[in-house]
This record gives sequence, C-alpha cells and structure tokens, in this order.
Amino acid sequence: MADQATERLPYGPIHPGSGRKRGRFAGILAALAAAAAKAKSLIFLLPKLKLLTTFGSALVSVAAYALLWGWWFAVGFVALLFLHEFGHVIQLRREGVKASAPMFIPFLGAVISAKSMGRDAAAEARVGLAGPVLGTLATLVPLTLWLATGSDFWRALAYVGFLINLFNLLPVLPLDGGRAMAALSPWIWAFGFAGLIALAVLFPNPIFFLVIVFGGLETWRRFKARNTPEGRAYHAIPGRTRAVVAATYLGLAGLLGVGVAETFFARGL
Repeated sequence: MADQATERLPYGPIHPGSGRKRGRFAGILAALAAAAAKAKSLIFLLPKLKLLTTFGSALVSVAAYALLWGWWFAVGFVALLFLHEFGHVIQLRREGVKASAPMFIPFLGAVISAKSMGRDAAAEARVGLAGPVLGTLATLVPLTLWLATGSDFWRALAYVGFLINLFNLLPVLPLDGGRAMAALSPWIWAFGFAGLIALAVLFPNPIFFLVIVFGGLETWRRFKARNTPEGRAYHAIPGRTRAVVAATYLGLAGLLGVGVAETFFARGL
C-alpha cells in the first residue's frame, strides 16, 4: 500500500504528519482568501458611505488649505464651511426635502445635493438664508476668542468666516443671496449678476468666473420660466413673508459687513 501511494504522488512518498500540515496550510489560505474578499467588498462600498464622503473630502480640503495657511487655520476654516452648509441641510430637512451631508471641494468650498429647494420661493429663501445664519453664529466663536485673547489667529479666522458668509449673500444664483431673492423679485438677480461681473473685473478670480457661468445659466432658465403657470405659483407668496425675508437678508448683510470691517487688519510687510 505504501508503494502504491508513492506511485500516485510524483513528488515523493507521504511523510508522517504531512497531511496535518497541509490541512492547516490550506485552512490558512482559505482564511486569507475570505479576508481578501471581504476587504475587496468593503473597498467597493466605501464611496457609498456618506460619512466617509463628508469626512474624507473634509480631510482632503484641510490638507489643501494647509498648504496656504497652515494646519490649524485650515481646520478652523473647513469647520466654518461645514457649519454654513449644515445650516442648509437642517432647513432642507425642515422643509421635508431629503438632503445629503456636505461634500468639500478644495479651494471651491462645499456643496450639498438635494432634489429641490422646497415647495415654493419662500422655502427656497429660508434654505438659502439658513446657511449664512448658522455660518455667522459659528463665526461668533473665533470672534469671541479674539476679543478674549487678542490673538491675531482668531481675528483672521473670524474675518474669513464673516467674509465667506457675506460673499454668499450676493443676490445672484446659485449663491445663497440669489435664493433669498427668489422670495422678493427675480429682477434683482439681474442687478446681482451685474455686480458680480463688476467684482470679477476688479478682482479677477476663478471662483467669480464659475459663479458667473453657472449663475448665468440658472438665471436665464428661471427668467424664461417665471411667467409660466408653475413659475407664477412658485413665486406667489404672501407679502408678510416677503417682508420677513427682506428684513432678514438686509439685517444679516449689515451685520456681516460690520464684522468684516471690524476684524480686517492690514498685514505688515
């Protein structure tokens, strides 16, 4: 029997204990293969994880901004962006609209995705203003720390926070101010668009260019639809609501303007 076993195995006879070793080795290989398969499936699932998308893009943005301002300032800046965008998310969900978590784009800010901005222009205005409102409240933290410590770090962070929220109040789509103006008059978009073009000429910036391109397309689309039955129904909101939106917009813009002026300081050479 031993000779027959040797003939069937061209690599040599079976030694005592070799079967147990091979069994253990095969078990190890099977376990490694199963682990590799699970890891592969997790890799394909990673893009579907909302938290990974938010925090992963936030980390990438922090690393990008750190090249310009250092790590700690980059972390503070991304935190302010997150809270601004989260204000939109909160209000969208209050309006009954499902919204994604914020996703960060280095040097362009952050975005959220939603199927709509609400059922009418009033809801869109509330969603648009919610970002600057929460973003402004968040900026009060570095402002308070600056007033308490006198640190230029906190002053600079407060200045940037006020500035990005004020910029977003420009009355042109797709910025937050343009969404607020949906509750007032679509004609204001034309004035805001002209103002943005003037800023782009005076202060050339690729972000201005992107806002002009996408804002122009969105403004034109809405102007064409404003006199349709759906467009008139969308913009038909009570006068009291228009007054509240106007007061909130003007008050917030005024406060942010004061904040920018008070925290600005010229950097010495």
